[in-house]
Amino acid sequence: MNARSKLNAVTWSLAFAVLGLIGGCASGPTKQKPVDLAPSVNLLNVRLAWSTKAAPLGTPLNAHVVGNTVTVVGSDGLVISLDSQTGGELWRAAVGNQILAGAGSDGRVAAVLTRGNELVALEGGREIWRQKMAASGFTSPLVAGGRVFFLGADRSVNAFDAQSGRKLWSVQRPGEPLVLRQSGVLVAVGDTLIAGLSGRLVGINPLNGAVLWESPVAAPRGTNDIERLVDLVGGVSRDGSIVCARAFQVAVGCVNTERGSLLWTRPANGFVGVHGDKKYVFGVESDGKMLAWRQVDGERVWLSERLQYRNLTAPLVVGRSIAVGDEAGYVHLMSREDGALLSRLTTDGSAITVAPVLAGETLIVVTRNGGIFGFRPE
Repeated sequence: MNARSKLNAVTWSLAFAVLGLIGGCASGPTKQKPVDLAPSVNLLNVRLAWSTKAAPLGTPLNAHVVGNTVTVVGSDGLVISLDSQTGGELWRAAVGNQILAGAGSDGRVAAVLTRGNELVALEGGREIWRQKMAASGFTSPLVAGGRVFFLGADRSVNAFDAQSGRKLWSVQRPGEPLVLRQSGVLVAVGDTLIAGLSGRLVGINPLNGAVLWESPVAAPRGTNDIERLVDLVGGVSRDGSIVCARAFQVAVGCVNTERGSLLWTRPANGFVGVHGDKKYVFGVESDGKMLAWRQVDGERVWLSERLQYRNLTAPLVVGRSIAVGDEAGYVHLMSREDGALLSRLTTDGSAITVAPVLAGETLIVVTRNGGIFGFRPE
């Protein structure tokens, strides 16, 4: 190993060691007494349609929906595909190693990244290929257009053929010394692949990896590498060509992906993703405050302190409500117009650590203890 290789190895080792601490900060704010919950109300008629136990699941990483199929991944290496209508299991697979990121799926092929930096593709619960990555990653692979896209912690974006695993192209961005140890942004919008690289949304041609445009949501600041860390976190709000995202502990902003132009950005101190619709963008701050911004110009519409210090998940727009989970296993349905409580749902009492997802009319929630719950309106 030459001198430059040794220096790079040390740099990345230090980077991940430091970001292990930063990732720890991202697990929740400094512990303070959660705000007492208001008496439960039932302004929305929502019932538990089904529930299932997926143990052993380890720490849930995400739940991914395509049509009526939901794929659930645990850090222990288990991948489970369920029918969102019934909760029935379609298939399950163990990838033979702990999972760092995943799953992404197009409804046919699912992909995860293991702790051994292996990108693994599954079809019907059967492994179809496995590729060793040059760098680790924390963002769920994206499966779209017959390709599997992977965002590496070294600021690289890679594309593979979904059936064969053949590498199609790779784009490498000059790397900063530190990256955030949590899921970032990797989504498809029309014919454009959108990746979060540092504090920018970057539009990429998915056929050849050509960079089409870059739009900054936040810029580095501070005097040292930790203070200057800027990364976009996973969980975006998308309305047509408008994509809104959060820069970790810095800002929330929206970009027109057709033109690659920034529409607005606002200071925001949070570490989980955002969600919204054509009218509003919703976010959760580090201390549990919930905010709504107008999508058109970023003006704040309301702020709610009703769930402060409850270690909330990212929000999800569900009809006229916003769903967020908390560390006590509750799902709170809040009014999208003013943040008022509309209903509260119970699970198994263990923490909800990933954002709820919506499959048709079924709201799906995954808990730390491996419980999977499907709720529907009556």
